[in-house]
Amino acid sequence: MMQQERILQVLLAPHISEKSTMTADASGTHVFKVHTSATKTEIKQAVEELFEVKVAQVRVLNVKGKTKRFGQRMGKRSDWRKAYVKLAEGQDIALAGAN
Repeated sequence: MMQQERILQVLLAPHISEKSTMTADASGTHVFKVHTSATKTEIKQAVEELFEVKVAQVRVLNVKGKTKRFGQRMGKRSDWRKAYVKLAEGQDIALAGAN
């Protein structure tokens, strides 16, 4: 069993975008921004405990930060990690602001 503090640190925020909304509607897959060191098992446990749902599958990918210009200098946005969490049949997460 994972410590309560770690569970709260693993999930950072739901990732709301046009693509994530489409996948949530079509296949019951929700997208979250997660801690860069989070494992699939940790993500699964965190989602199951926080939202009281059953998780069927977790897919994870690292998103590279974009290089941007700030005036004359070049800067780089931070890298981050994204998790696609597929819920078991008949399960749903009601995120605030979602229709």
